[in-house]
Amino acid sequence: MLSSWVFDNFFPRLAGPRKCLFQRTCGKAKLFRITYAEPRPGAAVSSFSHLSLSILVLPCILFSIASVPSETQFQSRDQGEVLLSDAKSLFELGKFTEADRTVRQYLENHPNSADGHFLLGHILFREIQAQAKTPEASFPSQTHGPIASARTMGSNPSDVTVSKAAQEMATVSLEEFTAGAKFRNPSAADLKIAALDYVLLGDYPDADKWLTKMLEWVPSDSEGWYYLGRTKYNENRFAEAITAFQRCLKLDPQNVKAEDNLGLSLAGLGRNGEAAAAYNQAIAWQAESLTKNPGPYIDLGSLLIDENRPQDAVALLLRAIEIAPGESRAHELLGKAYTRGEDFPKARVELEKAIELSPQAPNLHCMLAPVYRKQGLAEKAKSEYDRCAALTATHSTPETRR
Repeated sequence: MLSSWVFDNFFPRLAGPRKCLFQRTCGKAKLFRITYAEPRPGAAVSSFSHLSLSILVLPCILFSIASVPSETQFQSRDQGEVLLSDAKSLFELGKFTEADRTVRQYLENHPNSADGHFLLGHILFREIQAQAKTPEASFPSQTHGPIASARTMGSNPSDVTVSKAAQEMATVSLEEFTAGAKFRNPSAADLKIAALDYVLLGDYPDADKWLTKMLEWVPSDSEGWYYLGRTKYNENRFAEAITAFQRCLKLDPQNVKAEDNLGLSLAGLGRNGEAAAAYNQAIAWQAESLTKNPGPYIDLGSLLIDENRPQDAVALLLRAIEIAPGESRAHELLGKAYTRGEDFPKARVELEKAIELSPQAPNLHCMLAPVYRKQGLAEKAKSEYDRCAALTATHSTPETRR
């Protein structure tokens, strides 16, 4: 995994003005001195002056001529600029595979292009998002409770809820940002995507570092504050996460995701009343929206289960499933609520559905096993306990993603 040293090789330059790497100057030259035995006054003197001036200027003219690119060089440069422009256009159109191929072709002949390397870094990250089919895929599930019970995510790949292929692409994306930074300073947008690459790698301290730096440059970036809040939450720095989400909401009022995550951060500090208010506010803000976010319904339902109010959680979780039937966590929590209410047939249905959606989540098998046992299905219960143990051995954090 890459760590902070990846960008340390260029970041010190950000503190001061950028220096030109190359300079071309025409300095003093040792010129031949031409003299005449008896120069005639008037025209002769004028001719000698012109000759001297010509001799003085000639070296610089010759140097300039030697420095002019050939027609072939101009054509090559024009073709390269067309490739880079095409790659940018394809990227903006969301055609990431084509953009990837085009910018790599450009970099073959322009390996020192900062714009080319930075663009490829952005393209690779967007390809990861496209493959995951969600812009939030880089962050793990967030769960309730104080610091002692909150989920943390380490640097071990087994803890990360992204594929190995995605992690490898994030590593290459970081390498491209590093390559580009050798030739010019990165922009705030470059730092944001580099930070999200670190999130994909489960390296939250470095993600925090670069998002913070980016926001020093562009404090009006509401999305940047949202991602910093998510990062702070995953570092268990809940008070700082609250501040980040509040900054996001100040810039982007009625941002449902930010309000929902504000609730999670408040719950992380044990401020459950304020957390519930935030979830309800997020639900109210999207009441008239055609496309709803299931997050606040799931999180409020989870909070109610934690407060031993499973019956109150059921309606919220059913609404979350209506909005997003493929959210395994909604089925998991609904199964948990039914189990608490001893409605084991319904609990079984929901937990089996959750496992269908997230078969590698150890905790789901651990939850389903006793439900089978309560229904007298001893063999099924044993099979689920065995599956739970096997998956737990390779997963250090038994949480499903959301």
